[in-house]
Amino acid sequence: MYKLKVPYYEGITVNETELKNFFEQLPIHIIDQLPWNAYPYKPHTTFKIAYNDEAILLNYEVLEKNIRINSFQSNDPIWEDSCVEFFISFQEGFYYNLEFNALGIALVGYGSTQKSSRKYLPDTIIEKIKSFSSIETKMDEEGVRWNLSLHIPLDVFFQEKIQSFRGIRCGANFYKCGDLLPSPHFLSWSPIKSTEPNFHLPEFFGIIEFE
Repeated sequence: MYKLKVPYYEGITVNETELKNFFEQLPIHIIDQLPWNAYPYKPHTTFKIAYNDEAILLNYEVLEKNIRINSFQSNDPIWEDSCVEFFISFQEGFYYNLEFNALGIALVGYGSTQKSSRKYLPDTIIEKIKSFSSIETKMDEEGVRWNLSLHIPLDVFFQEKIQSFRGIRCGANFYKCGDLLPSPHFLSWSPIKSTEPNFHLPEFFGIIEFE
């Protein structure tokens, strides 16, 4: 089981330039687990994570051969695009899935692993997430690079009624996927053991601890 500590920072201005400078100082974590042999393609994907009194701060850096952006509304099928994901569980049996395409368009759900129990969050909550995306217009031999910075406020985790992330220890996993790309792929930070691609397996979440 993978583990990481999420550092605390204060006084962070939520704009693209300030967040870019902020993330440059954080440690890099790699999403490189290939749980399913039928999908061997591994786009280079990293993430950085921190938090403050108001939000989780998350950054993804991706280099992939192709890019697909076909979802432009909240809770569209984001996983079919060039997609990064963050799943987090504050209480056993229930978790949030936050999925973003390269533009920062989000799908956010909450519930248990039973599909009938999972609900999409309304736009009024999702729009509180601030996203800043940059995509290189010129592709090189390796593909296209894109970067996504996210400010995910406490309000998104509406079922928890928590006042601060400080000291919380919880389950989480970080993913990269692209179901409808020319080279479909499914990568995770913490390893998964299942016969078919499935990120909705909290028993394989790693552990994150908010310092």
